[in-house]
Amino acid sequence: MNTNESAENYLETILILSKRLPVVRSVDIANEMGFKKPSVSIAMKNLRENKHITVSDAGFITLTESGREIAEMIYERHLLFSSWLMRLGVNEKTALEDACKIEHVLSKESFEAIKRHIG
Repeated sequence: MNTNESAENYLETILILSKRLPVVRSVDIANEMGFKKPSVSIAMKNLRENKHITVSDAGFITLTESGREIAEMIYERHLLFSSWLMRLGVNEKTALEDACKIEHVLSKESFEAIKRHIG
């Protein structure tokens, strides 16, 4: 899996939106992430070319198996780190921001070790 932080954030956002909405479109992603639609369109083109998403003729975005795998990995890290930091007394806003940073840079090995330790 060779994806950058930006791609991981988009995939995670698509996953989160797909839990909330019947269909996910570029405009939903732009609204959720606070980005302009042209930026999202470029990102979706890259994700499609890397086979992480499919886009229907109607513009509905769906994660492929590889896209879902990456999104779920990032989302799991986000949930674990944000809840852990809040339990340690970090305010919610800071905990969510820090979780967003940590979730991308930590190795799988370190994440698994932290998960075992917390769990």
